Amino acid sequence: MTLYNTTFENFNKSYIGSATMAIIGQSCLGATAAMFILSNGTSVVQMVQLAIIVFANIFANTSILAQLSHRTVFNLIISSVFLSILLIIINSLI
Repeated sequence: MTLYNTTFENFNKSYIGSATMAIIGQSCLGATAAMFILSNGTSVVQMVQLAIIVFANIFANTSILAQLSHRTVFNLIISSVFLSILLIIINSLI
């Protein structure tokens, strides 16, 4: 929990810059995950995975634009990055 709290405090201190970098980073990571998903075909399973990653990225970006609480934005960014990495790993092993 110490790593989470320390990282959140750094994110919270420079929120505008951190949120801007987070949009760029997690959007690029989400696009990479979408590329890996679509490289395996366009079956129903891939479309469900694609929908999950697109919605995760949309929620993270929208939370920043909607000016939700900093902790909510931080948690959505972390979940979006985690899902992107997870789907990249799953689709690169298949």
